[in-house]
Amino acid sequence: MRVLVVEDDKQLAAALRRGLEDEGYAVDTALDGAEGEWLAGENSYDALVLDIMLPTLRGDELCARRREAGDWTPILMLTARTGPEQEAQALDAGADDFLAKPFSFVVLVARLRALVRRGAGERPAVLEVGDLRLDPARHRVTRGETEVDLTPRQFSMLEFLMRRSGEVVSKAMILDHVWDFAFEGDPNIVEVYARQLRWWLTDERAEPPGSRHRGGNPPVRGGAGGRWRPPGHDARPAPDRGQ
Repeated sequence: MRVLVVEDDKQLAAALRRGLEDEGYAVDTALDGAEGEWLAGENSYDALVLDIMLPTLRGDELCARRREAGDWTPILMLTARTGPEQEAQALDAGADDFLAKPFSFVVLVARLRALVRRGAGERPAVLEVGDLRLDPARHRVTRGETEVDLTPRQFSMLEFLMRRSGEVVSKAMILDHVWDFAFEGDPNIVEVYARQLRWWLTDERAEPPGSRHRGGNPPVRGGAGGRWRPPGHDARPAPDRGQ
């Protein structure tokens, strides 16, 4: 397995290289963000280890650039500044894991092994389907240049569907992932929310008399199960077979 370590502390970078090589990894090192970006773009790695506070280009910025370039190599972020804001910043930039300094080398290697097992599948921080964009970190949905105001439940259901773009999803799957275990209401609530989302996200909307914009129940045709497609596409719902 080949790993890139980008760390501006020369002693720590050298120690990580020696330790990882002893564990059987092939290791390249860079001492600043610009060199790390060049190496990451020129070579294929099984994992990246990035310090956040790097000269020339911060580690979280480097991480975000790799994701924007379509590089989904697992990334472990290191930082000397601990706290929820720093951790959230690293993860929202596209990192897969976070480790605060000082750290145990044994833990670092274990986390690297876990990241390598997951592989380099696409895990975008911002979801895009057609002209629809959903940013989970900022809880923001836009279609084209227009921001769409959704309730938390509508947002959760839309995120679930966008993460499964092109897949067939059943009403039961939506209930399992969007509602909690204690939910004992009518399963047809899924269809209600599906109609709301279609009403918000289709080109032709007409507000029904007396309806509410937020959380209303607009009269849009279509069932809850089916294959999720971008707004504007003709998606025919799959029949609900009770799965």
